[in-house]
Amino acid sequence: MSVFKEWPNFKLRSKYKHLAGIYLHIPFCKQACFYCDFHFSVNQSLKTEMTKAIEKELNIQQHYLGSEIINTIYFGGGTPSLLTSTQLKGLTTQIFKLHTVSEQAEITLEANPDDLPEKNLQVFKKQGINRLSIGIQSFDQEILTMLNRAHNAQQAETCISAARQMNFNVSIDLIYGIPGRSDAQWKKDLEKALFHMPEHISAYSLTIEPKTVFGRRLAKNNFPTPDEDLGARQFELMLEMLEKEGYEQYEISNFCKPGHRSRHNSAYWKQEKYLGVGPSAHSYNGESRQFNIASNGRYLKAINQGQVPFEIEVLERADKINEYLLTTLRTSWGADLVKLQSDYQFDLLKKHKKYIQMLIQHKKALVTDGHLVLTNNGKLLADKISSDLFIE
Repeated sequence: MSVFKEWPNFKLRSKYKHLAGIYLHIPFCKQACFYCDFHFSVNQSLKTEMTKAIEKELNIQQHYLGSEIINTIYFGGGTPSLLTSTQLKGLTTQIFKLHTVSEQAEITLEANPDDLPEKNLQVFKKQGINRLSIGIQSFDQEILTMLNRAHNAQQAETCISAARQMNFNVSIDLIYGIPGRSDAQWKKDLEKALFHMPEHISAYSLTIEPKTVFGRRLAKNNFPTPDEDLGARQFELMLEMLEKEGYEQYEISNFCKPGHRSRHNSAYWKQEKYLGVGPSAHSYNGESRQFNIASNGRYLKAINQGQVPFEIEVLERADKINEYLLTTLRTSWGADLVKLQSDYQFDLLKKHKKYIQMLIQHKKALVTDGHLVLTNNGKLLADKISSDLFIE
């Protein structure tokens, strides 16, 4: 018996809101966290030269987004909280000079707890930062030492309180599924996070990348392989605790209080346009992706010659559809069936009718308000389900 009689007849609507984002990659850190494989350098001697180069790239790339209004600005890294007031001001001034920025723009700065004394918070506030994404990772000193984080457990707590007192929109990052870490330790971290009630929590299962310290140790059998059962159990514990405190899980790894979704990351998942500047940054304009070179030296050399060192990938129709499915099926709003039809002439429900019926029958998905949405059980298999729906 069919799970449904027929698909709803969805009405078309405007496909663009003419909003866009800007991402700035600040490739410097105090020290290397043992799990991190992002592009960065612990040598900060080129920090001023780098920020000047990023200002130049903003100028070179000023027409990439066309006339779109800038709705989000995101300073990532690396550790952008290492920027001085002058360096940060130079970057924000350049953006506002070259683009129309919404008065309600979300302006996020990634920060480490040890970089957030009151004087730094005042600097960030003065330069227009209204949202902090703080890399807490854990409130347990033993875990912080194991991860080689630069901050201590006390700083992890005091920085949140200080940021809240200055009316920043606060997001914190946490890591679970760490080998040797008990469910009780993870629960204690969650309890401390909930005591501070940040507007947003991002939580990621520890993954071991080959070029990290943990990756090299694992290759030599000097580090345990993360236990998938441990990660799944701690993920379920997190879902239960955060839901009880009123947090919405709007993406597999992201939770927020009502009205506090990350607008910048949501734009990525909805395939809105964004410009990425700085070494290793990516850009997307709806038709192609650009990938800046992940080398500080080669980036600086090219920019100082008036060139942006990037590779470009022109996206075929199948690429666009598959990327859209991969990102949106991880979210609470799911894949917009009208967008797939209007933008890509792709009828997802017709193409995969039997498979989607099976997902619905097994309570892995549902169709609601013109969207294919995965249930909590379905989200545990989101990557596999997405790949099953891919087209060639």
